[in-house]
Amino acid sequence: MQKTVIVLALFLALLSLSFVSNKQDFSASFKRGKVVYEKNCLACHQVNGAGVPRMNPPLIKTKHVLGDKVKLINIVIKGFNEEVEINGEFYDNPMPAQVQLNDQQVADVLTYVRNSFGNKASLITMSEVKKVRAKK
Repeated sequence: MQKTVIVLALFLALLSLSFVSNKQDFSASFKRGKVVYEKNCLACHQVNGAGVPRMNPPLIKTKHVLGDKVKLINIVIKGFNEEVEINGEFYDNPMPAQVQLNDQQVADVLTYVRNSFGNKASLITMSEVKKVRAKK
């Protein structure tokens, strides 16, 4: 019985350390992502993520932002040049590929966008971006 309690206590301690580590990773990525957003995305998508009507789409609670991570990563690394409808509005201003951003910056800015402007979604990791970029 005592061994079971000790094993359980160790398991819970490791679990809590993992949680703290993940929370720190998220927090650091979010902070770095905000800097990347302000430098590279803000002009088109605005400080509040609302975009510019009929030009640059909003980043607020859309399936493009909160949905498939691979599609979102591809939009940033390859650009996007299609008409898209969001909340009854159509947007067709092309988004250029963000070739100046490295894998970590892409992961950070997407983590920031997916968790700002009222959005709530999982973080995107550098390894996820690397995997998508490798499939070019």
